[in-house]
Amino acid sequence: MTVMFVNMRRVGYLFTFMLSAAVLGLTANFAKLFLPHINRDFTIFGLIPPSATIFAFLWIWQFSQPIVEVTLHFFISVLWLAMGAWSADVIGYIQCYPLQGQQLTAKGSISARTYCYEMKVIEALSWTLFVSFSFFFIVLVTLTSRAVVYGRYYAWREHVSQLGWFGELPGYPTEAIYPRAPMYGGYGQPYPMMGGYHVQQMPGHSVMVQPGVNGGQPIVTQVPV
Repeated sequence: MTVMFVNMRRVGYLFTFMLSAAVLGLTANFAKLFLPHINRDFTIFGLIPPSATIFAFLWIWQFSQPIVEVTLHFFISVLWLAMGAWSADVIGYIQCYPLQGQQLTAKGSISARTYCYEMKVIEALSWTLFVSFSFFFIVLVTLTSRAVVYGRYYAWREHVSQLGWFGELPGYPTEAIYPRAPMYGGYGQPYPMMGGYHVQQMPGHSVMVQPGVNGGQPIVTQVPV
């Protein structure tokens, strides 16, 4: 496990989770005020990105693999992009502080200034979450691709905590992803001794030793002469 990457990942996910929960609270309040007849399309869609984000975090908690997280980051960033663009279209460049009127709701009205401020907050948080998940996507693709270059050919399927942060090497591979290198039975199988491995050479054969995967047990082959 690479501690730096795990800590950075936790901080980033906690930050986006809190922002998503804030947006969900604001849009849920709009749903209570405006549904089913006022601002219906935006209000219903506004519940989708934060709900999908929270569900994605629960999914990532169970399936923490780079290929899963990259896919979720892409789709969630698209949702937040749509949310930010739609919020900007609804509220536009209106300045909130001079507003004095009332905004109609399904059961009465609220202050137009309050409604404007809440829409501005939703817009700002939506753009922030879009940038955050786009950043997560780029960083995770970069770190996983770098791990593959270092010889971690199954890095996309490993646990995401095995990735190294910038300036760090990936963690030690697990046999669940990297099966143990095949060993030849009988005389060709090495066994550990003090200071290294001992291989008993078969008569009429030469010994070919290849380095193991990421510092693992060496691969020994008996080749007839």
